[in-house]
Amino acid sequence: MTEEHKPRRREQILQALALMLEEDSGKRITTAALARQVGVSEAALYRHFPSKARMFEGLIDFIEENLFARITRILEEVPDTLARCHTIITLLLGFAEKNPGLSRVMGGDVLTGETARLRQRIHQLFERLETQLKQVLREAELREGLRPTITASAAANLLMAQAEGRISQYVRSDFQRLPTEHWEDQWVLLSAQLLHPVAQPA
Repeated sequence: MTEEHKPRRREQILQALALMLEEDSGKRITTAALARQVGVSEAALYRHFPSKARMFEGLIDFIEENLFARITRILEEVPDTLARCHTIITLLLGFAEKNPGLSRVMGGDVLTGETARLRQRIHQLFERLETQLKQVLREAELREGLRPTITASAAANLLMAQAEGRISQYVRSDFQRLPTEHWEDQWVLLSAQLLHPVAQPA
């Protein structure tokens, strides 16, 4: 196998795994079934990934790279604090909605029974997202003279609880209840209470 072909096969395996997570919702994915889906032997799978855990890590890498590359662009292009928070959460919800198989990885249910390292990776992913929102909210005072109505930590946690709850509903409904359903209407309510002007000294 050429070096050029090798990354394509790895990508093919990860795409097949994501598709199986979407189509076989609730079922445990075996390497034998995955090999059949890809059209290769189990031995061929292990030439690209030494374990199923490494395959899941490949999916988590893909999620992280996509989300944080786009968040970097959001921070460069969107100056307003509320718009930044809205765009970041909308990005997260839209990504989960467009990638049902990956939403199961993000929700963590598919990682039950797998190595604890994978669950820790997902925990760290959402912690990193929450930290990013917290930073955006903390910068509001310097950028716009606004301050979170509650602490920046509590506000960021509230936004992430919204997002994680929506992803969980999506997975639990077998991808029928879309993460973006009612989000824009609910954002109007959330955003109205999120920030207030910093009181000026008398």
